[in-house]
Amino acid sequence: MNSLASLFKKDGLVEKHQIEGVDPSDRYFNRAILVNRTTSGYAAKVMYEALTVEGQSHPTIAAAVKELVEKLSRLGFRRLRTRANFKGTKYLAEKETWTDYPDPA
Repeated sequence: MNSLASLFKKDGLVEKHQIEGVDPSDRYFNRAILVNRTTSGYAAKVMYEALTVEGQSHPTIAAAVKELVEKLSRLGFRRLRTRANFKGTKYLAEKETWTDYPDPA
């Protein structure tokens, strides 16, 4: 079993999404969002430098990712967008479309 397959099996990881945007210090960033299955749905997590942002459990993957984006927005991140890169161990080869999130007013 390759390392990616073992990561999905071991940690309950069901999808990996890509997030990109501009951080509070006005630098472009690109990171992975890890979406895990929980007892009541799905929860998302992202790590950026020393910051780890985790969301609560939601009934859908989209809701879990959206909550994470909203948390990052409140921390000063902007021009955020996401897309799924892995579903299970299947790499989507950048075929998924981006979801853009508006900056807070």
